[in-house]
Amino acid sequence: MEDLRVVFESTNRRSCSDRALVLAAVHIPYQLIDDGMGCALVVPAEHSARAVAELQLYEDENPPAKPRVRKRIVYQDALPGVIGYVFVVCAVAWLAGYSIFGHNWFAAGRVDGSLIRDGEWWRTITALTLHSGVRHLLGNLVFGVFFGIFAGRLLGSGVAWLAIVVAAALGNTANTLLLDSAHRSIGASTAVFATLGLLAGYVWRGQLMAQDRWSTRFGPVIGGLALLMFTGTGDENTDIGAHLLGFICGFGMGMLLTVIGKMPAPPRVQVAAGALALGLVAVAWLVALQG
Repeated sequence: MEDLRVVFESTNRRSCSDRALVLAAVHIPYQLIDDGMGCALVVPAEHSARAVAELQLYEDENPPAKPRVRKRIVYQDALPGVIGYVFVVCAVAWLAGYSIFGHNWFAAGRVDGSLIRDGEWWRTITALTLHSGVRHLLGNLVFGVFFGIFAGRLLGSGVAWLAIVVAAALGNTANTLLLDSAHRSIGASTAVFATLGLLAGYVWRGQLMAQDRWSTRFGPVIGGLALLMFTGTGDENTDIGAHLLGFICGFGMGMLLTVIGKMPAPPRVQVAAGALALGLVAVAWLVALQG
């Protein structure tokens, strides 16, 4: 009776099959025994030492892949940020509707291409808080709160909304520079799409959904673009350029936040960032109403 030695055994048939190919490639006779519970490779005794050496060489050249550890997400309190957003947008809507302080808030704060090119930078921010009617206001409130909750939970309320204000202002600036000087617009929709881009950029660049499959890795980007196409290209009054550039600037801001520091930031930074976001809006309106 032939003397056989076990040189490898496993409960994984794929592992046995791979090593059987190694033995076959170096012309070592073997048998693969599978009892339904596990499998084993056996070789004649005189080939066992060489078989073990070849299999060890295979193991050294093909170490087992370490499972990718998912990054732990510590969710933050998004409520202060969305409350601040709703308060600012509704307050400006009321103030503008009644022409408080005797100013035409729409003329003072809307995006105006020629005036922004002449240096009236504050309009890129003030226009984010103006709306043409109740329907326009409610739509941006609903979507702003919805996406703002996700951004606030990931980044913290203060950092998220500071990033949103800056990205949306950059989006309005870029849109103005790319269009003719007579371009005019109002609305928080640029900020809404900046928030969407912020989420997509931060999740993708931060590898919060990192997987082996490309479809999962690029899921946040694809999902963000799909939502942009679905909700950001409406009727003839829709400022598609502002939506697209708001998304792009938000996406870039999200990627930037993954490299400038540990996120989410500590509470004191969140408070400072939130105060700065409110301060930017307040200063922009103070300058706008001085004219």
